[in-house]
Amino acid sequence: MSLPRFEGKAIVVTGATAGIGAATARRLAGEGGALVLTGRNREAADALVAELGPERTCFVGGDVREPATAERVVATALERHGRLDVLVNNAAVDHTGDVLDAPVHEVREMFDVNFFGALHMLQAAGRAMRGRGGAIVNVSSRLAAIGVPTMALYSASKGALLSLTRGAAIELAPQGIRVNAVAPGQTRTPLFDAWVAAEGEDVAARAAAAIPQGRLATPEEVAAAIAYLASDEAAHVTGASLPVDGGYTAA
Repeated sequence: MSLPRFEGKAIVVTGATAGIGAATARRLAGEGGALVLTGRNREAADALVAELGPERTCFVGGDVREPATAERVVATALERHGRLDVLVNNAAVDHTGDVLDAPVHEVREMFDVNFFGALHMLQAAGRAMRGRGGAIVNVSSRLAAIGVPTMALYSASKGALLSLTRGAAIELAPQGIRVNAVAPGQTRTPLFDAWVAAEGEDVAARAAAAIPQGRLATPEEVAAAIAYLASDEAAHVTGASLPVDGGYTAA
């Protein structure tokens, strides 16, 4: 029997305490990975570490907007495991609003998380992987590739992350570092459920009806795509963006 895909590998997952991040942590830990998780919800993080096992999983609290958070997280991985093999850049915030009237400070705050937070993590992780290889998976969005009313600025932040993915993949390939993205469509996360609770269940039905497969993704389905791109099965895949949107962007 072959070993689990992440046996012996040290992995960092950002935004790991809920939704896609938590599903990814469970998937990668279930396949043998040793995880360093980061996020801002300490209570949820402690519960997830207890679930996955503190002997293989730890949590470093922090805000990805701060470069020092990236340095602490990567240093923890190196101290505990002597290496860093995988970074999953999942931390993000949502934003909706009229492109003409959105306050600039709100847009900057969003970019600080969705783009600069990912950049800080990529830089710190990439330096740790330099010369020995590794895999970086950025969680982008279907909206990096299409336009949707009230989502232009969020789309721009995820589009910037997609461009970073492609450029970094080319630059870091000689170092043995692969950089890819997943582009989820609407996914049944706690954030989506909160939106449904505020707006009514009919918004979920309308969202599902717009997807060719007729349903939303689950966090576990997105986590499966992340696991593939992070694994050695994707050894010749870099600079790619894998849609996990039920055919939405293909329609």
